[in-house]
Amino acid sequence: MQNVLFFIDRISSGVGQAFSWLIVALTFLITWEVFSRYAFNNPNPWAFDLMIMMYGAAFMMAGAYTLAKNGHVRGDVLYSFFPPRLQAGLDLLLYIVFFIPGVVALCWAGYTYAAESFAIREHSTLTANGPPLYPFKMVIPFAGILLLLQGFVEIVRCVVCLRNGAWPAREPDVEEVDVDKLKAMVRVDEGRAT
Repeated sequence: MQNVLFFIDRISSGVGQAFSWLIVALTFLITWEVFSRYAFNNPNPWAFDLMIMMYGAAFMMAGAYTLAKNGHVRGDVLYSFFPPRLQAGLDLLLYIVFFIPGVVALCWAGYTYAAESFAIREHSTLTANGPPLYPFKMVIPFAGILLLLQGFVEIVRCVVCLRNGAWPAREPDVEEVDVDKLKAMVRVDEGRAT
């Protein structure tokens, strides 16, 4: 069972990491647009539309990745003080009552929205020759399906935690810099490096 959970985690992580490269492309696009606008006095009318689409796609596709890495922000400051079984019970309740219906609605509405856009080959109306919107809108149901799949994995993790009393393992991810680990790596003693 753990291998299936890790497999779905790897799918979510791979898709999230692949779409994260849109941030690099977006950075180059913004840099070029600013340079073109101010150095050549030649702004590109389609650039703003493309920037919005690239950022939106990166944001939508990061949802399942963030859920797989347990990185979503929790609103309850007391949650971390609860025992694992209580955390799992609360998470399970919230997944069933709010998450699943909300993400199913996202998938359904996103599919309808994308299908209508594809049927008319919708283009942006912000500029005369706006870029096509339908490829961007097709990201919505795809992101919803991936998020729903990862949500089912998280529900299984909640059930395992309720049964065992401890959260099941997750695949490792990039960690933030921990000052204590960094000090241990360079052996900092009393303010001086050795």
